[in-house]
Amino acid sequence: MRPLVTLILGLVLIGASVAGSAPTASADTTCQVTDPLTGKCVVWVQVPAPGGSGGDSPVGDLPDDTGSGVSCYWDPRKQGVDRPPAGPVPCTSAEGYWSNAYNCYVELAKPQPPAGDPAWEGHEPGDGAVYHCYQPQTGILLWFWAQDAPPGAAAGPSPREVAQIAIDSMNLEAIDIGIAPEPGPDSVGLVGMPVWMWADHPDEQTFGPNTASASAGGITVTATAKVEQVTWSMGDGTKVICATAGTPYAPRFGAQDSPDCGHTYALSSAHNQGGTYTVTATSDWVVTWSGAGQTGTIRLDGLVRSVEIAVGEAQVLGR
Repeated sequence: MRPLVTLILGLVLIGASVAGSAPTASADTTCQVTDPLTGKCVVWVQVPAPGGSGGDSPVGDLPDDTGSGVSCYWDPRKQGVDRPPAGPVPCTSAEGYWSNAYNCYVELAKPQPPAGDPAWEGHEPGDGAVYHCYQPQTGILLWFWAQDAPPGAAAGPSPREVAQIAIDSMNLEAIDIGIAPEPGPDSVGLVGMPVWMWADHPDEQTFGPNTASASAGGITVTATAKVEQVTWSMGDGTKVICATAGTPYAPRFGAQDSPDCGHTYALSSAHNQGGTYTVTATSDWVVTWSGAGQTGTIRLDGLVRSVEIAVGEAQVLGR
């Protein structure tokens, strides 16, 4: 038989009384003993074997981080054509080095055209230089003038680095923790009874999806970030990994387990420093990006927030 424990009525246990018809505990609500110190009624409660929602293993494998992408790419939209499709290209070839800005392989024209040639675009020899611009995708060879040599795309940022600029602009944050029992000196949970965890008022910054674009080095990347799962460290050595934002607790749920993100403590927090458990929620974000004719995935870990909750000591009276 499971041990019988006492529950002092008035303990705040996720806002619910154990004297109802909750499926996880049964109680005789007749007042059998009055506590001489508090004057409160002591009720006999039979506590079920500890258990809980969630678990100590991942809900599912997170997507792989797919790398940096190639900084040199052909973009047919700059020429107003649909083919060949956008995509990475070698950063150097026999025709020169690739420029994302000019969308071609660039090489200094040798020899330089004579003065007055249209390629100088009205400039005189010695004022800047004339360059070849070759597009193997279309077979087009152009001439253009530039004051300085156009930078090569190989020296520019990778699509992943541009995606990171977009991510930085999102100002992503850890979730605001919702938990029952609530943190605070006037709220105490009970060993053997369910704890509910959730992301409180999740939005674009704390749970996603959040989409932003950034441009650098002739590359434009759009990134979308969202929380794939939240890892809850419960302070008792248990980790609960939840694939959803969780369900906010409401008094109508009584002593039910959370349907998607919960835990049950087997020991009181009284033996811990401060008499509480430190509950930490770590958000595992996954970012998908696209740009420069490429796509990729970035894993973001380490957005963390913590709270302290108390779990009341259950006094064993007999068996």
